[in-house]
Amino acid sequence: MRAAISAMGTDLGPDVLSQCRALFDAEQSTLAAQVPVTVTDVTYGPHERHRLDLYRPQVESPAPILVFVHGGGFLKGDKGGATDWPNANVGRMAAQAGFLGVVINYRLAPDNVWPAGSEDVAAVIDWLKANAAQHGGDPDRIVLMGTSAGAVHVAGYLKLAGDRGIRAAILLSGLYGYTPLDQRDMLYYGDPALYPDRMPLEAVAATSLPLFLACAEYDPPRFQAEFLGLMQDRLTRHGAMPRAFIHSGHNHYSMAMHLGTADRRLSQEICAFVRETTA
Repeated sequence: MRAAISAMGTDLGPDVLSQCRALFDAEQSTLAAQVPVTVTDVTYGPHERHRLDLYRPQVESPAPILVFVHGGGFLKGDKGGATDWPNANVGRMAAQAGFLGVVINYRLAPDNVWPAGSEDVAAVIDWLKANAAQHGGDPDRIVLMGTSAGAVHVAGYLKLAGDRGIRAAILLSGLYGYTPLDQRDMLYYGDPALYPDRMPLEAVAATSLPLFLACAEYDPPRFQAEFLGLMQDRLTRHGAMPRAFIHSGHNHYSMAMHLGTADRRLSQEICAFVRETTA
């Protein structure tokens, strides 16, 4: 597995994405059969993309809630479901760990620009506050988790709402403002010369919420630079680094795709962090 991922290098794109999916198809399909989605396509807002799926754990008491926000470069991505395991696997991993797993869709660029994604995360939090208890979740113990563009939207939630409604945040391979925007980013953020303050850097660096940061050994250099920039900024501002993990043997896609498989290094770190911050 490591050799196959290493051979892909640090490139992004549909070919690498499909190669990563093929590596985990068999194991994740088994997990999908073992942990079916509990409730699908719940409406949390007026847009057609305002949908979420719930993965309920086999526990009696109200459970901590782990909300997962998928990636896709602001332009694409989906929460998955019964027959499409990518991203849904994170909800299943959460349920197996004893959490209420919530996997969401959100509005996409270029039709929906900043701060649409983060506003959608806020709408999910509002929905969970009102409805999670009837699905076995504790609305006072919510942790947000996002990968890539999803991590950006979680970080943007911190910019818009601060620590309102959540206990902690988990950011996998996100972009926070430590490197220049590229053309794809501008489809969501707009021209940085006109909107210089839209990136969530300040909010993420300054928040007192517990943070868990991760990047992959084979993440593109820009994502690694963002990870290190935020680590250094947090150390400078708080006198301590946040909880962090550099995932050896994985790339930008496989880091989230493999969650729930036999490689439990990252999932164990994530689940321990959720338990500690929601205790």
